[in-house]
Amino acid sequence: MDNILTDIEIEVILNDVHQFYGYDFSEYAKASLTRRINRLYWMDRFTSVTDLLYRIRTDENYIKRFVEEITVNVTEMFRDISFFSCLRKEVIPILSTYPHIRIWHAGCSSGEEAFSMAILLKEAGLLHKSIIYATDINPDVIHSASKGIFPTAKMKLYSENYIASGGTHEFSSYYTANYDRTVFSQELKDKIVFATHNLVSDRSFNEFQLILCRNVMIYFEKELQDKVLTTFKDSLEQLGFLALGSKETLRFSPIVSSYKIFSYKDRIWRKNI
Repeated sequence: MDNILTDIEIEVILNDVHQFYGYDFSEYAKASLTRRINRLYWMDRFTSVTDLLYRIRTDENYIKRFVEEITVNVTEMFRDISFFSCLRKEVIPILSTYPHIRIWHAGCSSGEEAFSMAILLKEAGLLHKSIIYATDINPDVIHSASKGIFPTAKMKLYSENYIASGGTHEFSSYYTANYDRTVFSQELKDKIVFATHNLVSDRSFNEFQLILCRNVMIYFEKELQDKVLTTFKDSLEQLGFLALGSKETLRFSPIVSSYKIFSYKDRIWRKNI
């Protein structure tokens, strides 16, 4: 699909979203934003940018759809088998030495990765002393994620991922299936705090031993990437772990000297003392 909206029209749309609702996308990667806004414009059958701007300015419900469409991330439980295997075998045994474990999933989307982490911690006997913070810019996505309800149709894939990454229990023991929906156990949900957090404007809110922000910063411009990585550095304890996505790196960041590579294949770094 060719671009329908001009760069100036995209800028006006983003300025309105910021002015009316406080969502600041000015430092997101322009190519990705342009592609997603044009896709939304086409899907919702707008005939002019004026119509889209009017909808944004007058319909508070529509802004929820707008934000969800341009920030959506593909996620699934135990996605990237090598990464979760590394967490299970190498990172979590180190975390087990702490009296309390605090983990932050930044940009958690619909919550599958946070529930995957809760399962890893339970199987390591650490869930009782752990707290997982799962945050995202979109309050509706966060509200949905906090329910721990996912389509039953996805459970086969999630179970295969879980087993391939080293899981040895019955994956179905972690949820109750009810026709087309599955509800994950209250024990897991009780250890996950879901909250809205804007990586563009919000700062650190705790000190963690592990921060995961996977496949989120690829949508950010370099300046925003550096800002977010600084927030993560300030949020990690000494010797804490930072996990990024498969196409993300610290290599060109000004804070790279604050870390040592723990597993470059799995994009995990460890903060220096």
